[in-house]
Amino acid sequence: MNNNFSHLLSPMKIGSMTVKNRFVVSAMQPYEVDARGGFTNDGINYYVERAKGGFGMITIGSMYCDTQVDPFSLTVNFGPNGVPKNFICSSASMNDRIHAYGAKSVAQITMGVGRNGAGFKSASEVPSFWNDSVMTGKYTTDEIKRKIEQFIAASINAKKAGYDAIEVHAMHWGYLLDQFAMSITNHRTDEYGGSLENRIRICKEIVEGIKQVNGADYPVLMKMGLKSYITGLGYGQGSLDGENEAGRTLEESIEIIKLLKQYGYDAVSCNAGIYESMFYGCAPMYVDKGFVLALAAEVKKAVPDMPLLVAGRMNDPYLSEKAVSDGVIDGVVMARQTLADPYYPQKIEMGRPDKIRPCISCNEGCVGRLFSIGRPGGCAVNPSAMREQAYHLSKTMEPKKIMVVGGGIAGMEAARSCKLRGHDVEIYEKTNMLSGNQVPAWQHEFKKDIRLLNEWYQREIADLGIPVHFNTEVSAEIVKQIKPDAVILAVGGVPVMPKSIPGIDHPKSVCCTEALMGRKPVGNKVVVVGGGMTGCELALDYAMQGKDVTIVEGLPKIISAGGGAPWMNELYMVKALDKYKVKILTGNMLTAIDDDGVHIKATADGKEQLLEADTAVLSLGFRANKSFAGELYGCGIEIYEVKHPGGGIGNVLTAIWNAYEIARSI
Repeated sequence: MNNNFSHLLSPMKIGSMTVKNRFVVSAMQPYEVDARGGFTNDGINYYVERAKGGFGMITIGSMYCDTQVDPFSLTVNFGPNGVPKNFICSSASMNDRIHAYGAKSVAQITMGVGRNGAGFKSASEVPSFWNDSVMTGKYTTDEIKRKIEQFIAASINAKKAGYDAIEVHAMHWGYLLDQFAMSITNHRTDEYGGSLENRIRICKEIVEGIKQVNGADYPVLMKMGLKSYITGLGYGQGSLDGENEAGRTLEESIEIIKLLKQYGYDAVSCNAGIYESMFYGCAPMYVDKGFVLALAAEVKKAVPDMPLLVAGRMNDPYLSEKAVSDGVIDGVVMARQTLADPYYPQKIEMGRPDKIRPCISCNEGCVGRLFSIGRPGGCAVNPSAMREQAYHLSKTMEPKKIMVVGGGIAGMEAARSCKLRGHDVEIYEKTNMLSGNQVPAWQHEFKKDIRLLNEWYQREIADLGIPVHFNTEVSAEIVKQIKPDAVILAVGGVPVMPKSIPGIDHPKSVCCTEALMGRKPVGNKVVVVGGGMTGCELALDYAMQGKDVTIVEGLPKIISAGGGAPWMNELYMVKALDKYKVKILTGNMLTAIDDDGVHIKATADGKEQLLEADTAVLSLGFRANKSFAGELYGCGIEIYEVKHPGGGIGNVLTAIWNAYEIARSI
């Protein structure tokens, strides 16, 4: 088979370090640490699994350099200076294993989060991100110098622990070094404020100190955002188009990278966005893949001899191969995709990119959970991510005959996992295709990643040789006739269409799935009833087509029912709806649909209103299909149901995770 990825699989140089290929695992918060300041077994196995999967460079972090100046938390402030002996011992054990696969390990050390964290100080007194009515404190000059000293000391411990390089965290996502670097958050008048050189003086002193204590050839990288995407309106104002940039412009980034090169940095690992524009910092599926490449191309023109590693939905191998072969970038940085499939590079090496389980950039299992209190990170499409050893699939000692009823995503995951464990599995699907409610979901152009995931599942089902019985509606009697050892019911659900609403069957009324599948026409003046994420996606799609769109939502806020959505997804959607001039009427309930249009009533005062409409698209959630599990009781068959605790159909994460949990226990 021809190698279409020769550039991605070629070595790259970062200072004195040679990386075996162009694939880099981005750092993610090390929540897999213990109270003694070392990595847990799950933490070590998480990183080693990615090295085994073929990644050339594994970035571990971010790890705090100083726990005295900043508030202390074992999970956040874990680092080389926490409990040095335990950090070094556990890291050395991990790095030995990483090196066994020919990968390099990089310790990402942070100066801090600044205004991005509650109670932390910043370069100057500025509004806290999470509560802009609260001003941060300001680091004194002495505190800054202490943090730099601690950073350098941390690099010594990192080198002792076997890390091949240091990545400085971070002039990106609006973290502390970003706050020093940007004039909008740095109002200082001492040597760390004012001119651009002063605002990045910390970066200069850090790299000089690391090189002095660890040797001039010890590689040091900078994590950096190439553009902030915040508007001239100031704090809290993310920008989709990047106009009137109030943070860091691309032009300023180029000047900074020139200085970083002079200071002794060996590479820049770059992305875009800050917390206010987290829809670019951790882009949802609505954002184009490789969206940072255009910025990176300008940097490469200006600073061609600085190795440039680029993140930002870089999980299309064909796009990445072209970017490297064209000389736009030197390395491909991935975070979420490495959760979805830690064997991404190995599958490229094998010439089987079709086997890569795709990250769909849903943000549900990774950053969505990370920013939820008490919820560790994971991956919606890979339930074993971050718990590879503790939660993997093991071969069964007692193979069983298993019926999976329903060929949606939950049914496919259940069948796949059962088959991998050694069971005899067959799928029964009442339609003529595998996919379930994924089909309408991928009709939006900006949600084509859902289609990619579905296609991956179908290939896996075919490759595993799992029989699929299409156009077969299963009843309890059929299950009893087949007599499997176990049955998994993954029967999905249907859109809610309340018959109590007058006009629900009016020609102007269309349920969301019918609209998405094009089974009924949608006019130019559209009212979308239901402001959850599905309704908002419908509204955005219609508005992008040039239609006049209004959203009606009963709650005080859109995208809030059922726990809402990851905040970067919500942030993007709110901005996009505003950009395309979608009207939003919250606190209103649908009362009727008739020839005149859509009738609504305010929940606060009962005020009624008529909205002119050619079409009313109803997106009121889903209800689970009726289960026949009870009819199977007493017949000697193990019965399992993939259910959502809320009574609906859940989302991709709950469908896959629940199916996987059931499959691994049979």
